Amino acid sequence: MTGEPVLDIRGLSVDYGLGEDAVHAVRDVDLTLHRGEVLGLAGESGSGKSTLAYGMLRLLPPPGVIRSGQVTYRPRDGEPIDLMSLSRSRLRRFRWAEVSIVFQGAMNSLNPVHMVVTQLTDVIAAHEPRTTAAARKARAVELLNLVGINADRLTSYPHQLSGGMRQRVMIAMALALEPRVVVMDEPTTALDVVMQRQILRQLVELRERIGFSVLFITHDLSLLVEFSDRIAIMYGGRIVESAPAAELYRSSLHPYSDGLLHSFPALRGPRRELTGIPGSPPDLRAMPTGCAFHPRCPKAFDPCAERSPVSEEPAGHGGSDRSVACWLHSAHEPAERVTT
Repeated sequence: MTGEPVLDIRGLSVDYGLGEDAVHAVRDVDLTLHRGEVLGLAGESGSGKSTLAYGMLRLLPPPGVIRSGQVTYRPRDGEPIDLMSLSRSRLRRFRWAEVSIVFQGAMNSLNPVHMVVTQLTDVIAAHEPRTTAAARKARAVELLNLVGINADRLTSYPHQLSGGMRQRVMIAMALALEPRVVVMDEPTTALDVVMQRQILRQLVELRERIGFSVLFITHDLSLLVEFSDRIAIMYGGRIVESAPAAELYRSSLHPYSDGLLHSFPALRGPRRELTGIPGSPPDLRAMPTGCAFHPRCPKAFDPCAERSPVSEEPAGHGGSDRSVACWLHSAHEPAERVTT
């Protein structure tokens, strides 16, 4: 493991709406991010990835509601911090200073009527009001250099930057206060493949140089296999598998993970058939009984339609750093597989 836990999520559940009509978007999620780690979070659109990120930072827009759970941040020095109990003022000071986020659609998150220097220095001024204007500008220059942008771009407006440069400005803004955790929500979706790899390599270099942890959220599992230390797979609002990236790629256990891995071509090694995943993601307003994946699963058998499996260490993998929520690998369900 990369290091000790820096962010612990336990039993987090998030709804949209209230009462009987509420949509359960995130369901009892446990997740741990370790110090210095790149943790990938993958799944199809609508699986709950972004909702999980915004829920843990209490950034949910209405009608999002945190129904239950605990999110604990563990600084290097001092007592653990429960994000769910922070007051609004303390939470505002906490965000960006300790945990920052690069939002989905980050290329369009910059204010189009302000220069880059204004947007970078505003972040610093909001959290460190005693700093001088000269010190803030010097820090802005340093941040641009950090992400490979020349300082003469400080006076540029967002429309004068390429997509990759705007993305890197957003990363620079997220690193302005040297947070210990950076959450990146689909940061490369609108970029071409070459720019995706360039930005991700730079992110890995920055992580190694500065030492922050990354929660990297994407639907592109091929990116995570290449750049993550560990990967968690979400489906229907739950984590269905978690494992070191190399182990997940070599021997995925959950049929959904296997389907995702066979949905893109391998860049190296022998050719393999692309099979994809039949059917569509579940409707969160009318989830199937039992395992949410069983209507699409080629390996479903009797218990799958009746009971939802718990996430546990898979049978036969004692002492390994992986978990899976699947009856095929449960030590508590000896049923035989149904043939179709």
